[in-house]
Amino acid sequence: MTLDLSERAQAPVSATETVLSNARLVLADDVVTGSVRLVDGRIADIATGPSRLGEDLDGDLLVPGLIELHTDNLERHCEPRPGASWPREAAVIAHDAELASVGIATVFDAIRVGSVISFQKANYGRYAREAADAILGLKRAGALRISHFLHLRAEICSETLVEELDEFGPEDEIRILSLMDHTPGFRQFRDVSQLRRYHEGKYGRSTADMDEYLAFLAALSARVSATHEDAAAARGRALGAVLASHDDTDVSHVEASARHGARVAEFPTTPEAARACKDAGIAVMMGAPNLLRGGSHSGNVAAHDLAAEGLLDILSSDYAPSSLLMAAVRLGEEGGDMARGFATVTRAPARATGLDDRGEIAPGLRADLVRVKLGYASPVIRGMWVAGARL
Repeated sequence: MTLDLSERAQAPVSATETVLSNARLVLADDVVTGSVRLVDGRIADIATGPSRLGEDLDGDLLVPGLIELHTDNLERHCEPRPGASWPREAAVIAHDAELASVGIATVFDAIRVGSVISFQKANYGRYAREAADAILGLKRAGALRISHFLHLRAEICSETLVEELDEFGPEDEIRILSLMDHTPGFRQFRDVSQLRRYHEGKYGRSTADMDEYLAFLAALSARVSATHEDAAAARGRALGAVLASHDDTDVSHVEASARHGARVAEFPTTPEAARACKDAGIAVMMGAPNLLRGGSHSGNVAAHDLAAEGLLDILSSDYAPSSLLMAAVRLGEEGGDMARGFATVTRAPARATGLDDRGEIAPGLRADLVRVKLGYASPVIRGMWVAGARL
């Protein structure tokens, strides 16, 4: 039973609790004006209507803390420029602070496992174990602002995948393992010209270098892809991780994902693949930058089109952390349903990964909350609470 906070207007607020009043509360299925009481890091109760208790949020949105399942942002901090390695703990601390600044309260840090070591210009060096050690060490020390979980991105087209996966055990609490194959001509880069443009822009590769690199990857894939995919899926299951597919393109890819037991499809590249995922009960995740930009930077299906067809379940900030909040608001405004827009970055990712203690504003759940003001070119964060503590 919820507490009528308006009737407690003259009652003192305990030093051990926080009351946030007069907000537009984005609940699971509705947006209501009301108040929330936080006690010991949890949501104690909610109430509708005005209140004179606690902190007046002046009609701003109060939303659950955002949940990010797949972000390349840590890699950017580990290597801020090609070939420039940054100390891992410093990278994690900066990454954590950046995510907190854009309303993300829970992140699954996507760390690539599977490297290319014999092709010197590949820019696919090993870093997963040391990055994981930095995250876990800082997490144990209480040095991070938000919740961090590990997500291993298993690169099928690589030389060291099995060896690197063997470096992780149950004590690492791997929450997601995604099966990722960047073989040229397939999946995300089925249009090889898009892959060429990506590498030429990011790494400055010449045409001759790209020809050599593409030939190397094609030969490597032919040797290892089948065994690597099966080994990675088996390892993910053994670790108790949620399995995710990556860049499914056709129905056969989705069928393979379903056989492996995938529960999330990261960035399907075609409407056909997204529809097949929906039919198979696999949650479809798309990039928030794709939604905001109006299309994929790789020339694949637009997230907006999948949303219009009812095929979009989860959004990920991918390579731009600030995009997650922006895209949730965009979806909510365009669809006339702010609760639905925010569900893609809160409740849906929580449910897909078994986090039943967060993702909604409801009594008993973690008090991960974000105060958001609209009316500007981009939504503005005016306050954030993680486990009831204001950042």
